[in-house]
Amino acid sequence: MTAHEDATRAGSSRAALLTVTCLGQFMVLLDSTIVGAALPDMQHRLHIQLSGLQWIVDAYVLLVAMLLLSGGVFADRFGRKRVFLAGVAVFTVASLLCAVAPSIGWLITGRVVQGIGAAALSPASLALLAAAYPVPQERVKAIGLWAGYSGIGLAAGPLAGGILVDSFGWPAIFLVNLPIGAVLLLAGLRILGESRNPGAPAIDIPGTVLSVLGVGALTYGLIEGGSRGWTSPVILGSFAAAVVLLAVFVVVEGRGSTPMLPLRLFRQRLFTVSNTAMVVVGFALMGSAFFFSQFFVYVQGSSILRAGLQTLPASLAMVIVSPYAGRLAARYGFRIVVTIGLALAGLGLLALGFVHAETGYGNVWWRLAIVGIGFALTMSPLTGAAIQAVSPQEGGLASGISSTTRQIGAVLGVAVLGAIVRTRESGGASFEAGLNSAFIAAGAVTLAGAVFAGLWLARSKPAEASAPRAQPTDSPTATTPS
Repeated sequence: MTAHEDATRAGSSRAALLTVTCLGQFMVLLDSTIVGAALPDMQHRLHIQLSGLQWIVDAYVLLVAMLLLSGGVFADRFGRKRVFLAGVAVFTVASLLCAVAPSIGWLITGRVVQGIGAAALSPASLALLAAAYPVPQERVKAIGLWAGYSGIGLAAGPLAGGILVDSFGWPAIFLVNLPIGAVLLLAGLRILGESRNPGAPAIDIPGTVLSVLGVGALTYGLIEGGSRGWTSPVILGSFAAAVVLLAVFVVVEGRGSTPMLPLRLFRQRLFTVSNTAMVVVGFALMGSAFFFSQFFVYVQGSSILRAGLQTLPASLAMVIVSPYAGRLAARYGFRIVVTIGLALAGLGLLALGFVHAETGYGNVWWRLAIVGIGFALTMSPLTGAAIQAVSPQEGGLASGISSTTRQIGAVLGVAVLGAIVRTRESGGASFEAGLNSAFIAAGAVTLAGAVFAGLWLARSKPAEASAPRAQPTDSPTATTPS
């Protein structure tokens, strides 16, 4: 066999691997947003309140956020292919459990198990990809494609959910994962090659437990505070427990020999700022998307299918712009592209804060489009910035932390914006007024993130033990994910 034939076969194999890993991440991200379209139907059929809807979303996102880093370590230690396929299997079975759930308790249980599967699947998919592309520049481009195209799942969720729920009811949004999971398992067994890192650290069990309990206590207080009272002993106790648990988590991670979250990485400004900005992205994007379908259904009287169609401008904007975000960052630098993206998203969310029941759709769609364009410009460049801030050997860890910070932002966004709506309603305001306040709050946080990125998302010194060294990441000539 000639060298050309070897190269062609290797290229085809890597392309197939890229397809499988993108599809796996697509399924995870699709599930993050498709549920939003089904929330009105769930509320009607299961007779649950807003806090119940928040738990349906946050039970999944919380487990993903807190177990992602451990999932990456599992993949490195026990085999990336093995953990990827195990994650796919758990996620698929949990999706079936959600679809047949007879009550909200069972549904939330299924969402928790889904989160566990996603926390194994997602970092393993990126680790497989990174191992298949050993050349740094090729690896960065492949990661860009992975982040950009699998991210389409975030955009496709509302429309796909609206169609499925209108045709078959809310269980259909979970049943759609079954054929995807089956394809991934069959294709993964044939296409994926096994790889592992013999020097991977031990599992940080104390850090994992403390992070789950700490963020879980904080989420409980934010979601339940509106109904139980913000000064009730249970809510104050949950906030106090969150502070103590998270403080202990920081101490444990700072002193541990193999922490799940190495605090030394945050000495790199590019790493710290990119992850902080990713929290803002998760907070505003997922927190506001939680209410998109509810706005159209409950405020403007749309059907669930029509509501899914009405969110299409945001989805299409993300689909169209996401693949180009990294190229723009490569030409103009991380700071310019991310700052513009956050500013656009923030202005779009502020504009959504002034829509009402009588606002015509012609005066709504462009606001959603601006939000979609803005967030599409931020996610891939921020992921690339976090990865390039560390050594190539720590790229998987950096990407896991980047995904974790986005998910933490999502947990807090759903909880905080939901708390704003519930607090406004308890004060006598309408659901519409509560939504306006939530959108304005999300917009203000996003604009603050734009200012922060504009001031601080700058060049970082090369990470120690970096081989080879990355180009300066705020340079227009630097290669970034697309």
